[in-house]
Amino acid sequence: MKTPQEKLKTKIKRWIIFFIVALILSGITAFPIESQLQIAMNHLDVFPVTMQQWFSTIYHAVKTTNDNFPYLAYGTDWLAFAHIVIATAFIGPLRDPVRNIWLIQFGMIACLMVFPLAFIAGPIRHIPFFWQLIDCSFGLIGILPLYVCYKKIKQLEILQADKQ
Repeated sequence: MKTPQEKLKTKIKRWIIFFIVALILSGITAFPIESQLQIAMNHLDVFPVTMQQWFSTIYHAVKTTNDNFPYLAYGTDWLAFAHIVIATAFIGPLRDPVRNIWLIQFGMIACLMVFPLAFIAGPIRHIPFFWQLIDCSFGLIGILPLYVCYKKIKQLEILQADKQ
């Protein structure tokens, strides 16, 4: 039978693994942007009209850029790589959650920083408001498992202190 500490560690690990996988998956989607947009273009009718127009605009921009200036896509390759690198940092709290709680806090702060970036850079870059909200959803979805981890790590910290 597992101790309360072991149960907490298992729950924490599951949430961290979920976060790592989600971060990597959201990052690697930056590699095949044109291909993904082509799929969206083939299924435009499933989207509201506003999104159909946005996808058409973005697809045309990405396609034209890739055809004429393929080296610019290298920037999104680095974006994908950064997601993978950041996800790797969360191996620390996976191994020792109490000692590495600061990485969970870092992740929560990064998730909160998505909001000002989306709402400041979005209008400057002419990103529609509905898409800014979609971008913000990444911060919201990211902070939820990290907050759960944070609370559970604090509980684990108390259990470990009581044991000493």
